[in-house]
Amino acid sequence: MEQTTRGKLYLCATPIGNLEDITFRVLRTLKEVDLIAAEDTRNSRKLLNHFEIHTPMTSYHEYNKIEKGRLLIEKLSAGSHIALITDAGTPGISDPGEELVRMCYEADIEVTSLPGPAACVTALTLSGLSTRRFAFEAFLPMDKKERQRILGELTDETRTVVLYEAPHRLVRTLNELLEALGDRNVTVLRELTKKHETAFRTTLAGAAAYYESTEPKGECVIVVEGRSPQELVEESRRQWEEMPLEEHMARYESQGMPRKEAMKQVAKDRGVSKRDIYQALLEAER
Repeated sequence: MEQTTRGKLYLCATPIGNLEDITFRVLRTLKEVDLIAAEDTRNSRKLLNHFEIHTPMTSYHEYNKIEKGRLLIEKLSAGSHIALITDAGTPGISDPGEELVRMCYEADIEVTSLPGPAACVTALTLSGLSTRRFAFEAFLPMDKKERQRILGELTDETRTVVLYEAPHRLVRTLNELLEALGDRNVTVLRELTKKHETAFRTTLAGAAAYYESTEPKGECVIVVEGRSPQELVEESRRQWEEMPLEEHMARYESQGMPRKEAMKQVAKDRGVSKRDIYQALLEAER
């Protein structure tokens, strides 16, 4: 480790299943740091033992992230180098690591991230769905109102949506997604990088029906197709077309928009030319 007055926090990505996915850089760092902060020390001990790493460990998880975070900041400020690892994957993604990173920046402590496995990206690339733009939602909130709010926000989401889910809650979540989003294409991925890795490509209705009769095992990632932008445009146009033309015009003119500009906006809303709107208004006045 480099010798500095202050220590550095190393965010070390660990395997999400297959132990061969760990990088040489992470292995070297875990051996050289002064302390490893782990989400579950019992789980991480198996990983460290496999690679013959004997660095001291301490627990850092959701229920002690504030109190333990302060202690870790004190150690870093005193010059200790610390590696942060999660149970599986990249620290800071859907775990309390983000809180420690924030605390480090506030304390002017250097942070670096050692890239490696992340279940969300692994699942996305395996899904067969669009990867150009995606929205990562992790686990949906357990609070009913907050959960419904998020599902509502996803209704018109045009990006591919990636979610995590536990096997015993998978069917419930698939049915809720089906109700909120309609029957979109989906890929349900389980046991990523492990021997029994599966990527089940189907629809939300098909996935819900399948797992109601087939008990899912292992942590799951749900990758849902985004809504078609063209479909959104057509739906918007249908809504405008149902509104009387004069009422549509009045909506913009009441906002102070000149009549010609209002006609232009109405034409855009309805997917027609400004001339068509002009002619329709003339005929309505006759």
